[in-house]
This record gives sequence, C-alpha cells and structure tokens, in this order.
Amino acid sequence: MEDGLKRRSIQLTINFESVQNSPINIDNARKALLQALIERSFKYDERPVFKLTSGKTSNYYINCKATTLNPSSMLLIGSLFYEKIRHLDVDAIGGLTHGADPIAFATAMVSAMSEARGQRSEVGDQWSDLRVKPVQAFVIRKEAKSHGLMKVIEGNVSEGDKVVIVDDVVTTGGSTIQAIDRAREHKLEIVKVIALVDRQEGGRENIEKKMVIFESLFTRDELIDAYKNKP
Repeated sequence: MEDGLKRRSIQLTINFESVQNSPINIDNARKALLQALIERSFKYDERPVFKLTSGKTSNYYINCKATTLNPSSMLLIGSLFYEKIRHLDVDAIGGLTHGADPIAFATAMVSAMSEARGQRSEVGDQWSDLRVKPVQAFVIRKEAKSHGLMKVIEGNVSEGDKVVIVDDVVTTGGSTIQAIDRAREHKLEIVKVIALVDRQEGGRENIEKKMVIFESLFTRDELIDAYKNKP
C-alpha cells in the first residue's frame, strides 16, 4: 500500500515538472482525460436505471467530480481549458460552485505555470507566444454569504473584467445560465462559456440564447462511443 502511494506520488511529481518545464501535447492530454472520464465518471447501462435530479431516468450517468478533483486529471483539465482561452483577452475564469471550482482553479494554476516557463506553449508542431499574465480564478455562490461582506462572487475579479464561465456538465444549462446572470449582475463581461461535458439535452441552445459563445471539451456521444469501444 505504502509503495503504491509512493509510486503515485513520484508520478504526480513528474507530471507537475513536465507541465512546468515543457509544453503539454494537447492531443495526448485530451485522450488521457477522455479515458479518465470513462474510468472515473461515466456509468452506462442498456436500461434506464440512473435517476437524474430532474426526476427522469437515464441509461447513463456522469459524475465529473470524480475526475475534476483527481490531481492527475486536474493537470489535464487545466491544460485543455487553458488551451481554449490562452489567445483570448480574458482576465479570469470561474462559474457556479461547486462544479466549476476545480476547473477554474486548475486552469488558473496552469496559466501561472505557463507564465513561469517563459510564456511558451506547443500547438501541434508550432511554438507561439502566450499571454503576459496568468488568468485569475473566481467562484460564484448560489446564494450570497449571510455574514462578512456577503459576497456572491469570490476571487480576484472586478467590474468590467472579461471572464470565461465554466461548468463540469451541461444538461439543460440551468446552473450555467445562473452563473451567466450573476456575472452580468456584477458587471463582468462574458467572453465565452466552456463545459467539460455537454450532455446534448438542450443546454447549448439555452446558453446561446443568452448571447454567449458555447463550447465543450467532450459530448455525451463521445463518452458513450468511447465507453462502448474501450479495450
């Protein structure tokens, strides 16, 4: 048991060093994250045995937190989300707690690591300059705190900042839209919305009605296909 933990600790150290000292291969990172989602977060059955929060039943279930809160996967998530935003004029990244939190934190950390290694990253076989400053992270509460400053939004963001809203899973888009509305109430300019997984149940369309660009790293169909074709 102790040897196993030691090996995992050594591997994690190597992963951190590779992110700090050399650019990550985005294609390989995406494949590794898809595999992690299938192993940790995706459940499938030919029968609709999984009850959703809506009360409906489904033949698949996605619990992204089992992946987004895993240290090795956080490096992959941060790298892939940062790749999506690194050329954008963006000050901060965040969303509705708790689904967005590990994604925002991982992306902010990778942006700081990228800055530390000289503002360089690899895109395919090409090298390109990156942003000058790291991306800040922020959290949107579901309700304002009942004490202290009674904030709805926590983090280093200010009125007028350009932000990216993130979420782990988008189904109908309700929680993401709540984050959009809260951000706009606080005078934040939303550049884009990015989800880890789009369940393809109307969320994209509902979010786009808010006049926001939406994209996801993965879709439900991709996860089902990867699950059915896994070795």
